[in-house]
Amino acid sequence: MITPEEYLAGIDPRMAALIARSLRYNVKPESSMRPFDALAESIAYQQLSGKAAATIWKRVRALYPRRKYLDPKRILETPDEKLRGAGLSRNKIAAIKDLAAKTIDGTVPSARRLAKMSDEEIIARLITVRGIGRWTVEMLLLFDLGRPDVWPVDDYGVRKGFAKTFGKRKLPKPKQLMKLGEKWRPHRSVAAWYFWRALDNDGGA
Repeated sequence: MITPEEYLAGIDPRMAALIARSLRYNVKPESSMRPFDALAESIAYQQLSGKAAATIWKRVRALYPRRKYLDPKRILETPDEKLRGAGLSRNKIAAIKDLAAKTIDGTVPSARRLAKMSDEEIIARLITVRGIGRWTVEMLLLFDLGRPDVWPVDDYGVRKGFAKTFGKRKLPKPKQLMKLGEKWRPHRSVAAWYFWRALDNDGGA
C-alpha cells in the first residue's frame, strides 16, 4: 500500500526532495485528548512565544493542583483576578470562560463525539467559542485528532514553506493555496507538515 509520503512525492519532484531531506511525519491522534483542555491551552498560547506561554500555562494549571484535567465548572468559579495573577490577559480569561460555558452546555463536543464528526462540522461548531478561529481548530484537527486531510491555508509557515519549496518569491494567498492544495488530497495534513519542515532545515530563512 502506498504511503502518504510516496503519494505526495510522486506528484512533484520538488516535493519528493523536501520529503527526502526532512524528518518523517509523526503525528498520531492523542488518545487521551480532551477538547476543553486542548483548546484552553491553545487560547493561552495565542500571540505569545512558546516559552512565555508555557510559563503562564504552568501557573494556570498550578491553580488546580492534583488534577490531570481542567474542570470547566471550576474555571467558571475562579475569580478573574486569580487568573490574571497567573498571567492570562483579560481577553484570554473571557475566551477560556466562554469555552468552559460552551463545554458545559454541549456546544463543545466530547472527544468521543468529535471522532464521529467531519472536519468542517467540528470547525463550524468550535469557532462559535470566543477567541477560537478556524486556524486554532485546524491545529486541533491536525495535531490532536490526527486528521489526515487538514489544509491550513491561513498558516504563515505553510505558505512560506510552500513558496520556498517551489521557488516562489511571493507567498501564495490563502485562496490560491486552497486551489493548489487540491492535488495533495487526501493527504494535505502531511503536505502541510512538510512545508513546516521546509523552514526547519535552515532555521526558517
